[in-house]
Amino acid sequence: MFYLIITILVADYVIGRLLSILNASYEKLPVPAQIADIYSEERHRQQTQYARANRQLSWLVNTFSLVLMLSLLCFGGFRWLDIEVHQATASISSTLLKGIVQAIAFFMTIDILESVLSLPFDIYQTFSIEQRFGFNTTTPKLFVADWFKSIGLQAVFSVVILSAVVPVYTAIPDWFWLVAWLVVTLFSVGLSYFYSQLIVPLFNKQTRLEDGELRDAIARFAQQAHFRVSDIYVMDSSKRTTRANAYFTGWGRNKRIVLYDTLIEQLTTDEIVAVLAHEIGHNKRHHTLWSMLLKALMSLLMFVLLGLVLRYDLLSSAIGCENSFHVNLFLFYILYSPVNMLLSLLTNYLSRRHEYQADEFAKQNQQAPQLVSALKKMSAASLNNPCPHPAFVFFNYSHPTLVDRIIHLQS
Repeated sequence: MFYLIITILVADYVIGRLLSILNASYEKLPVPAQIADIYSEERHRQQTQYARANRQLSWLVNTFSLVLMLSLLCFGGFRWLDIEVHQATASISSTLLKGIVQAIAFFMTIDILESVLSLPFDIYQTFSIEQRFGFNTTTPKLFVADWFKSIGLQAVFSVVILSAVVPVYTAIPDWFWLVAWLVVTLFSVGLSYFYSQLIVPLFNKQTRLEDGELRDAIARFAQQAHFRVSDIYVMDSSKRTTRANAYFTGWGRNKRIVLYDTLIEQLTTDEIVAVLAHEIGHNKRHHTLWSMLLKALMSLLMFVLLGLVLRYDLLSSAIGCENSFHVNLFLFYILYSPVNMLLSLLTNYLSRRHEYQADEFAKQNQQAPQLVSALKKMSAASLNNPCPHPAFVFFNYSHPTLVDRIIHLQS
């Protein structure tokens, strides 16, 4: 089992690097005719340099992560952490409380270690690469604040989930997989429902879109499309990046439209309405619901397999630990990566179909030319790859390529 864990880690790394090499091989291809008007020779040169800088950093990060993980596995790093956690909690008399504290301490230690070790790479990404190509607008003070908020938020999620899951495993190990799946699914659904009200305000300010030309245009289209808009918000994304976007969040009565302030700056009113037509198309086709159902089914499969692993203690013993819930849980996610990769192929495929369907909705509502114009502007401004390798798209893209979307909208 130990060698299987090692093999999966190395195989995952190799596949990722091979896809990166294939994608890089397409950099010298000419820009497709459909987007030649926005990717001038100078713009294409900038995009190639940006892609190369990100690829080099990705190679460095992934190689560092692989070497670190192999070192911790081969030289007993996780076994040592497990022993330290057991010793630190030896005085806790309650078996249940001890199990919860051990799991929280084990995972939070790994999370904090990962955050600290990845910090230099994140700093270089933000203040070197993103800064050099004109995307970064965040300040060092804001960057540090975001970093601490992310760690705190991750800690809260870990405490909530583990405090609910560990007692279930202790009380009914045979049915752990089912009850834990229900707990995690309900937590995820609730989080998605209140995401815009609870999570986003920790990082960004959302203000109601002011009355005026844009709000009136959106209201007219929403009425034309028979879509009830509860409210429209503008998010101050420009304090971190120049990239533009818009999205729907929530569901039922709690759904809202959120526009990046950078989107309002970069696009015309008609183009913004076209982007929202695409987002309304997602809602009309119930893509959020289908996505939630698919994720729930995938999560169920994961918990079924996790239940089998925990029942037979297959993993913690492979690295020299005694029967340990948290070690088994941690190592399971390593072994699960091939299954997760296969499932991601399905989710990415369905996501790309959903994007085409949302584009089709915009097209049916006479928004195709404006949407094409908006997509071109956002892609060029973000220096997106105009010629990604088909294999890289198949494995990694949740959206169709810009050229494919333009062909579909203009067909």
